[in-house]
Amino acid sequence: MKKLYVVGIGPGSQERMTGEAVEALRKSEILVGYTLYADLVRDFFPDKVFVTTGMRAETERCRRALELSAEDKVVSVLCSGDAGVYGMAGLIYELSSDFPEVEIQVVAGVTAALSGGAILGAPLGHDFAVISLSDLLTPWDKIEKRLRLASEADLAICLYNPGSHHRRDYLQRAVDLLLETKDGTTVCGYVRNIAREGESACVLTLRELRDVQADMLMTVFIGNSQTVRIAGHMVTPRGYPLDEKKKLF
Repeated sequence: MKKLYVVGIGPGSQERMTGEAVEALRKSEILVGYTLYADLVRDFFPDKVFVTTGMRAETERCRRALELSAEDKVVSVLCSGDAGVYGMAGLIYELSSDFPEVEIQVVAGVTAALSGGAILGAPLGHDFAVISLSDLLTPWDKIEKRLRLASEADLAICLYNPGSHHRRDYLQRAVDLLLETKDGTTVCGYVRNIAREGESACVLTLRELRDVQADMLMTVFIGNSQTVRIAGHMVTPRGYPLDEKKKLF
């Protein structure tokens, strides 16, 4: 059986990849991915052959990976974060019926909700929703509905793809919608360039978030009604009692 790895490379730094992800890339002869993601690991694996494409060539890229695997090459498809969270794992499976001889192995990575959340503190300590603001594949009216329902349910929310050159006002539009049901003082945060040069993070209110210029290298966190600031960090409590002193031994 021919093997194709679909690998979540986390935020792209080798020390933050899972051990399984690093091992899959080491075993592979060819690494296939979006150019930006390939560049994140190129220096770590200089002996590999890289096959890259730009944005909006995902189907072409995944089909080529399957073709190479069918030719007895050991191939990894690179996915930023986790392979199954806005990654290529689903598309690989959708295309796989044309390549029954290829065995697919999805290798988990660390998605931005987790790596970014760790930088901010503990913003996702209770139930939460992850919503992408990109409307390339999802109509904006559906994104709005998801935002409204998540807000009404008082879920903490993690926003992916909050802005780009072509979507400069999407974060502002999302915040305006959330302000219909959330208080403007709701604790929020964002992280830019997770685990990369120029990494930065900020904890602020929902009202202040409205004026932030978002980009594709930014992950945004919206707290629920219980989210608080603790020593400059964003924390969403799970609800454990704090006034009970229990002996562990």
